Amino acid sequence: MEILSSTTTTSRVYPLSFTGKGSDYFGIAMVNLLLSILTLGLYYPWAKARELKYLYGATEFDGSRFEFHGSGKEMFRGFIKAVIIFTVVYGGLVAGIILNQLLAGLIWFYLGLLFLIPLAIHGSYKYRMSRSSWRGIRFGYRGKRNEFMWMFFRELFFTVISLGIYGAWMTIRLRHYVLGNIRFGDARFQYKGHGGDYFVLNIKGYFLSIVTLGIYLFWWQKELFAYYVDHLSLEHKEEKIQFKSIAGGGDFFALIMVNLLLMIFTLGIAYPWVMTRTLTFVFSKIQVTGNIDTAQLLQTESAYTDATGEDMSDMLDLGFVI
Repeated sequence: MEILSSTTTTSRVYPLSFTGKGSDYFGIAMVNLLLSILTLGLYYPWAKARELKYLYGATEFDGSRFEFHGSGKEMFRGFIKAVIIFTVVYGGLVAGIILNQLLAGLIWFYLGLLFLIPLAIHGSYKYRMSRSSWRGIRFGYRGKRNEFMWMFFRELFFTVISLGIYGAWMTIRLRHYVLGNIRFGDARFQYKGHGGDYFVLNIKGYFLSIVTLGIYLFWWQKELFAYYVDHLSLEHKEEKIQFKSIAGGGDFFALIMVNLLLMIFTLGIAYPWVMTRTLTFVFSKIQVTGNIDTAQLLQTESAYTDATGEDMSDMLDLGFVI
């Protein structure tokens, strides 16, 4: 057994798993789809809340399950705000077309969408973390909106003038900021990847995928997954939990190919099974070891109920990014 510090407890393995079933998730998805159609899409916030509650409740860490405390009402308020914001952005484009000022309309539209991306990322993390808990200990995101926006556009500027080469450094710097500002009670996450390493990893993956006619894509995906997971840790005082990927390229090949076949031959109906088997795979391939006594974690994070960023993230199709 590894001793991480002479003043701390012995290192151990924390079990992590996802136990959701495709059939259960399918039932939730079908009800959500029906109600969304009947309400012309207005049920969407409640549908998403139901899905997240199920997915969180089916995820278990160290013998206890996560909880999602967000509600459809909170997300509906955010949804309305997001719709108003996007109406203004799209309205500028329509006005440009009507006034025969297409270029001005396009500039307004694309600059507006670009401006919304960091807002959506920041808002999504602030809401999602605040509404997530484990054993009653709430997560939190302490990033500052203006600080994050300045970083985002600064990094984007360097990426553009370098013709995309700086993109690897941008990705890692944003991960450092976002993940480093996530709290789990009085513990904090840290991400310690390096832009140069990430750049080399992607260059290697790109060229080897070409040389192998795409076969290496699965191993590239394995390396990207490992680079994200292996550099992530949770720190509490002098104690630490380290995450490590144990997935192989063959594992990703099997997962992706089976998922693809399921989606093709069922015309998309198998999506709930694809989703649950993917989450089962992901959590089963992350090894969690360390010496944090989770019973000693203290509640420090406050509730945050504005889901506007969460809904904007969905409308921009960002998902839960970084």
